[in-house]
Amino acid sequence: MDENLLQPEPNPEDNELSLRPSFLNEYIGQNEIKNKLKIYIQAALERSEPLDHVLLYGPPGLGKTTLSLVIANEMKANIKTTTGPAIEKAGDLVALLNELNPGDVLFIDEIHRIPKQVEEVLYSAMEDFFIDIVVGQGPSAHSIHFNLPPFTLIGATTRAGLLSAPLRDRFGISEHMQYYSISDLQEIAYRTAKIFDTDIGKDGALELALRSRGTPRILNRLLKRVRDFAQIERQSSIDYQIVNKSLNALHVDNVGLDEHDLKYLDVLINRFKGGPAGLGAIASNTGDEAETLEELIEPYLIQIGYVQRTSRGRIATSKAYEHLKIEHQGDLL
Repeated sequence: MDENLLQPEPNPEDNELSLRPSFLNEYIGQNEIKNKLKIYIQAALERSEPLDHVLLYGPPGLGKTTLSLVIANEMKANIKTTTGPAIEKAGDLVALLNELNPGDVLFIDEIHRIPKQVEEVLYSAMEDFFIDIVVGQGPSAHSIHFNLPPFTLIGATTRAGLLSAPLRDRFGISEHMQYYSISDLQEIAYRTAKIFDTDIGKDGALELALRSRGTPRILNRLLKRVRDFAQIERQSSIDYQIVNKSLNALHVDNVGLDEHDLKYLDVLINRFKGGPAGLGAIASNTGDEAETLEELIEPYLIQIGYVQRTSRGRIATSKAYEHLKIEHQGDLL
């Protein structure tokens, strides 16, 4: 089996992975999803069945991988992880599925990037726990039948719209991961600081939460850098002042926008007069890939009301003009 298909198993000693909670009662945020999962998991355990297949979708950094590991722990199941791009042909998928034992969890990140021919093999695997593969060519071609143990597939994607309807319909549980509230992000800041053996004040945790784009991954990354600044300046506790100073030095502004976000807004407002402008045109002026803008930049700008997508293109709102301190004329959204 290709060693690149499977990702390394989580190492409890890895500091990055130690930030991940292990069970639902440790997982902060996404309360509606957690409450539903508790019911589904308890019911599956009482019936001694694997959990139905799960699709988790939403912007990057919201905890899809972490929640998948939590689900496996709650189900007392082993988990094998891979990514869509790593599964290039049907044989790769067969090799993965043959590694599973009854009740195991297979986690596929970026599941929208699985090739079409591989996706079609998944249909029978998910529905009836078998796969048929045609080997050979011409008159010598024949089908090989593989029975599979009952398993749970957890797919994660930032672009649910790219999943075909047949694949999407085979997930019995489909959940949209939302951006985190400020209060949940504060709790994550306290938890992460404790793991880092670092003291953080209420005002410091709040400022980090406000500038973390509603995203735990970003909060944890920023907290690491703020900790560096605090250490060098011999501050025993992380407070508002050191957070503000550190993030200003990192060019992260008071609502969490960085240089890439501000460049996007600058191009949209100054080059395209606030829009409407096509994504490709914006990308060619920022020097980024259109996919990068769509996946990493735009979701948060849309969430906070700075940009709107319309049938004619992207449009900057009055909030974006005000944030950049640019005067605008006429009616704006």
